[in-house]
Amino acid sequence: MITVTRAYLPREERIQEQLKAVWQSGILTNNGPQLRELERRLVKFLDTKGLQIVTNGTIAIQLALRALEVKGRVLTTPYSYVATTNSILWEYCEPVFIDIDPLDFNVNVELIEHQLKTGAAAMLFTHVYGLPCKVDRIEELSRKYNVPVIYDAAHAFGVRVNGQSVLNFGDVSTLSFHATKIFHMVEGGAMVAKDQALFDKLFLYKSFGHIGDTYFQLGINGKTSEVHSAVGHCVLDDIPEILERRKLQWLYYHDKLSALKQFQLLQIPDEVEYNYSYFPVVLPSEEFLKMKMELFRENDILPRRYFYPSLNELPFVDACDCPVSSSVSRKVICLPLYHDLSLDDQNKVLSVLIS
Repeated sequence: MITVTRAYLPREERIQEQLKAVWQSGILTNNGPQLRELERRLVKFLDTKGLQIVTNGTIAIQLALRALEVKGRVLTTPYSYVATTNSILWEYCEPVFIDIDPLDFNVNVELIEHQLKTGAAAMLFTHVYGLPCKVDRIEELSRKYNVPVIYDAAHAFGVRVNGQSVLNFGDVSTLSFHATKIFHMVEGGAMVAKDQALFDKLFLYKSFGHIGDTYFQLGINGKTSEVHSAVGHCVLDDIPEILERRKLQWLYYHDKLSALKQFQLLQIPDEVEYNYSYFPVVLPSEEFLKMKMELFRENDILPRRYFYPSLNELPFVDACDCPVSSSVSRKVICLPLYHDLSLDDQNKVLSVLIS
């Protein structure tokens, strides 16, 4: 079976070695030494001022909204995984969907200011497929209207734009370290905040609001374990190899499909250092997509409709019109892409898609 993704599994002996250190310490959670060292390593690798690991990427978004004291309208994208919208609703805020750019699938920055003029408590945008939003323009609008920005960077591990880590834009960036991601801890996530006071506030929010016996504020349990952190160390050791392998696979797909005009492919701008996290293909129609999905299943291939449905069409949100997002979501599939995907399997995927 060729699946859309597969979790990277480090060498078993390397995992055992890292877990031995956990067993020797006797510490299993509560910001232990494995977690703190992993945070230090990730700060260096990702080129950020600070980073906090949390339970998962969804909790990271919810904590960011709470720490920024967001109440009311949150401008967001309809083209993302449902966790982005769910986090807004879970914090009793109102998602206001802004349609996407038809070329990079990120929020259309030309449509943001109109909504800011009518009032917004925050902006929450996704770097879709790891491709950065138009961060400079969004930063300008954030300053002009004094509205904070949260970036859902779940897909953007290691991505840089104009030489800068994409995580250094906005008030808070959040990451997912779920098993399906390029870097994972089985389950996990992280928050990056450029303001130290906000960074400290996020720490308290994820730690029940207290340090030792001193209680500062309301908080929840957003921590993760030493066992998850041990897995993270082992995966991080192999990240350069993982990224290089995915780049070769991604470029192979692109080389074979770029001349076929019926398919729309992701285009990587010159200023972006990409992580090759997804290979989306926009097909000619939803009917064509359904036909191909059936052929894939018959050949034991499982691509995925990332991202379907368009979030403005969810049954538990107020319906609104986002024609580009709705159109793309009905026609897009992501092709299988993972570390040990063989060239033969890639060719099998391509033969079904092109046939």
